[in-house]
Amino acid sequence: MYEKTYPNKRFKLTLQFLQKHINTTESILDLGVKNPFSEIMISEGYSVENTTGEDLDEDTSAIENSKVDVVTALEIFEHLLSPYEVLKSIKADKLVISVPLKLWFASAYRSKTDMRDRHYHEFEDWQLDWLLEKTGWIIKDRYKWTNPVNKLGLRPILRRFTPRYYIVYAESV
Repeated sequence: MYEKTYPNKRFKLTLQFLQKHINTTESILDLGVKNPFSEIMISEGYSVENTTGEDLDEDTSAIENSKVDVVTALEIFEHLLSPYEVLKSIKADKLVISVPLKLWFASAYRSKTDMRDRHYHEFEDWQLDWLLEKTGWIIKDRYKWTNPVNKLGLRPILRRFTPRYYIVYAESV
Protein backbone atom coordinates (compact mmCIF):
# COMPACT_ATOMS: atom_id res chain seq x y z
CA MET A 1 0.00 0.00 0.00
CA TYR A 2 2.75 2.48 0.93
CA GLU A 3 5.67 1.00 -0.98
CA LYS A 4 7.18 4.32 -2.06
CA THR A 5 5.83 6.84 0.44
CA TYR A 6 4.47 6.64 3.96
CA PRO A 7 2.03 9.41 4.90
CA ASN A 8 3.67 10.39 8.21
CA LYS A 9 2.12 13.85 8.37
CA ARG A 10 -1.39 12.61 7.53
CA PHE A 11 -1.17 9.80 10.07
CA LYS A 12 0.18 12.11 12.79
CA LEU A 13 -2.54 14.74 12.29
CA THR A 14 -5.28 12.12 11.95
CA LEU A 15 -4.21 10.48 15.23
CA GLN A 16 -4.13 13.84 17.03
CA PHE A 17 -7.63 14.65 15.78
CA LEU A 18 -8.92 11.20 16.76
CA GLN A 19 -7.41 11.47 20.26
CA LYS A 20 -9.00 14.90 20.68
CA HIS A 21 -12.52 13.49 20.16
CA ILE A 22 -12.55 9.74 20.77
CA ASN A 23 -11.72 8.02 24.05
CA THR A 24 -9.84 4.72 23.99
CA THR A 25 -12.75 3.12 25.88
CA GLU A 26 -14.98 3.59 22.80
CA SER A 27 -15.08 0.80 20.22
CA ILE A 28 -14.34 1.67 16.59
CA LEU A 29 -15.41 0.25 13.23
CA ASP A 30 -12.82 1.41 10.71
CA LEU A 31 -14.25 1.29 7.19
CA GLY A 32 -11.87 -0.50 4.86
CA VAL A 33 -9.54 -3.42 5.30
CA LYS A 34 -6.95 -3.52 8.07
CA ASN A 35 -4.27 -1.00 7.19
CA PRO A 36 -1.27 0.78 8.72
CA PHE A 37 -3.45 3.43 10.37
CA SER A 38 -5.80 0.89 11.96
CA GLU A 39 -2.63 -0.69 13.41
CA ILE A 40 -1.61 2.73 14.77
CA MET A 41 -5.04 3.13 16.42
CA ILE A 42 -4.67 -0.30 18.05
CA SER A 43 -1.14 0.53 19.26
CA GLU A 44 -2.56 3.70 20.85
CA GLY A 45 -5.06 1.66 22.87
CA TYR A 46 -8.17 1.80 20.67
CA SER A 47 -10.38 -1.25 20.13
CA VAL A 48 -10.69 -1.41 16.33
CA GLU A 49 -12.44 -3.75 13.94
CA ASN A 50 -12.30 -3.30 10.18
CA THR A 51 -14.61 -4.13 7.34
CA THR A 52 -13.27 -6.98 5.23
CA GLY A 53 -12.97 -5.53 1.75
CA GLU A 54 -16.59 -5.89 0.70
CA ASP A 55 -17.87 -3.32 -1.80
CA LEU A 56 -19.55 -0.84 0.57
CA ASP A 57 -21.52 0.65 -2.32
CA GLU A 58 -23.25 -2.74 -2.68
CA ASP A 59 -23.11 -4.25 0.81
CA THR A 60 -23.41 -2.22 4.01
CA SER A 61 -24.32 -5.17 6.24
CA ALA A 62 -21.04 -5.00 8.19
CA ILE A 63 -21.84 -1.39 9.08
CA GLU A 64 -25.51 -2.04 9.82
CA ASN A 65 -24.74 -5.04 12.05
CA SER A 66 -21.89 -3.41 13.94
CA LYS A 67 -22.42 -2.49 17.60
CA VAL A 68 -19.55 0.00 17.92
CA ASP A 69 -19.52 3.48 19.44
CA VAL A 70 -17.60 5.16 16.61
CA VAL A 71 -17.13 4.69 12.87
CA THR A 72 -13.97 5.95 11.20
CA ALA A 73 -13.89 6.47 7.45
CA LEU A 74 -10.35 7.61 6.79
CA GLU A 75 -9.51 8.15 3.14
CA ILE A 76 -12.29 5.79 2.02
CA PHE A 77 -15.25 7.90 0.87
CA GLU A 78 -13.45 9.19 -2.21
CA HIS A 79 -13.45 5.58 -3.51
CA LEU A 80 -17.20 5.09 -3.13
CA LEU A 81 -19.81 5.88 -5.73
CA SER A 82 -22.48 6.39 -3.06
CA PRO A 83 -21.14 7.57 0.30
CA TYR A 84 -24.69 8.76 1.06
CA GLU A 85 -25.92 5.17 1.50
CA VAL A 86 -22.95 4.26 3.67
CA LEU A 87 -23.53 7.25 5.96
CA LYS A 88 -27.23 6.43 6.27
CA SER A 89 -26.40 2.85 7.33
CA ILE A 90 -24.18 3.85 10.28
CA LYS A 91 -25.74 3.06 13.66
CA ALA A 92 -22.93 4.49 15.81
CA ASP A 93 -23.39 7.94 17.34
CA LYS A 94 -19.94 9.26 16.42
CA LEU A 95 -18.07 9.54 13.15
CA VAL A 96 -14.56 10.58 12.20
CA ILE A 97 -14.11 10.97 8.47
CA SER A 98 -11.24 12.29 6.38
CA VAL A 99 -11.14 12.86 2.66
CA PRO A 100 -8.72 14.28 0.12
CA LEU A 101 -9.81 17.69 -1.05
CA LYS A 102 -10.25 18.49 -4.72
CA LEU A 103 -7.24 20.36 -6.06
CA TRP A 104 -8.11 22.74 -8.88
CA PHE A 105 -4.69 22.21 -10.43
CA ALA A 106 -4.66 18.37 -10.44
CA SER A 107 -6.90 15.65 -11.85
CA ALA A 108 -8.60 13.12 -9.57
CA TYR A 109 -6.39 10.16 -8.68
CA ARG A 110 -6.81 7.01 -10.77
CA SER A 111 -4.66 3.89 -10.62
CA LYS A 112 -4.32 2.25 -13.99
CA THR A 113 -3.60 -1.18 -12.45
CA ASP A 114 -5.98 -1.43 -9.46
CA MET A 115 -9.70 -0.89 -10.11
CA ARG A 116 -10.34 -0.26 -6.39
CA ASP A 117 -7.60 2.36 -6.09
CA ARG A 118 -9.44 5.18 -7.80
CA HIS A 119 -11.07 8.35 -6.57
CA TYR A 120 -14.63 8.79 -7.75
CA HIS A 121 -14.99 11.83 -5.49
CA GLU A 122 -12.46 14.40 -4.46
CA PHE A 123 -14.49 16.66 -2.25
CA GLU A 124 -14.61 20.33 -1.59
CA ASP A 125 -15.16 20.89 2.12
CA TRP A 126 -18.70 22.19 1.64
CA GLN A 127 -19.66 19.03 -0.30
CA LEU A 128 -18.67 16.73 2.56
CA ASP A 129 -20.37 19.05 5.06
CA TRP A 130 -23.59 18.96 3.02
CA LEU A 131 -23.43 15.18 2.63
CA LEU A 132 -23.05 14.77 6.41
CA GLU A 133 -25.87 17.22 7.14
CA LYS A 134 -28.17 15.51 4.63
CA THR A 135 -27.52 12.08 6.19
CA GLY A 136 -28.23 13.14 9.78
CA TRP A 137 -24.84 14.15 11.16
CA ILE A 138 -23.88 17.33 13.02
CA ILE A 139 -20.30 18.44 12.53
CA LYS A 140 -18.67 19.23 15.87
CA ASP A 141 -15.11 19.88 14.66
CA ARG A 142 -13.15 20.04 11.42
CA TYR A 143 -9.56 20.54 10.32
CA LYS A 144 -7.71 20.93 7.00
CA TRP A 145 -4.05 20.60 6.17
CA THR A 146 -1.63 20.75 3.25
CA ASN A 147 0.50 17.98 1.80
CA PRO A 148 3.67 19.55 0.40
CA VAL A 149 5.96 17.48 -1.78
CA ASN A 150 9.70 17.90 -2.28
CA LYS A 151 9.67 18.40 -6.03
CA LEU A 152 10.20 21.32 -8.35
CA GLY A 153 7.41 22.92 -10.34
CA LEU A 154 4.23 24.94 -10.11
CA ARG A 155 2.07 22.15 -8.64
CA PRO A 156 4.52 21.39 -5.81
CA ILE A 157 4.57 25.11 -4.93
CA LEU A 158 0.75 25.20 -4.91
CA ARG A 159 0.66 22.09 -2.67
CA ARG A 160 2.61 24.01 -0.01
CA PHE A 161 -0.35 26.28 0.77
CA THR A 162 -3.43 24.58 -0.75
CA PRO A 163 -5.20 22.28 1.76
CA ARG A 164 -5.22 18.68 0.57
CA TYR A 165 -6.92 16.83 3.44
CA TYR A 166 -10.09 17.50 5.40
CA ILE A 167 -11.07 15.68 8.59
CA VAL A 168 -14.37 15.97 10.44
CA TYR A 169 -15.73 14.79 13.77
CA ALA A 170 -19.53 14.47 13.68
CA GLU A 171 -22.29 13.12 15.89
CA SER A 172 -25.63 11.69 14.80
CA VAL A 173 -28.68 13.88 15.19
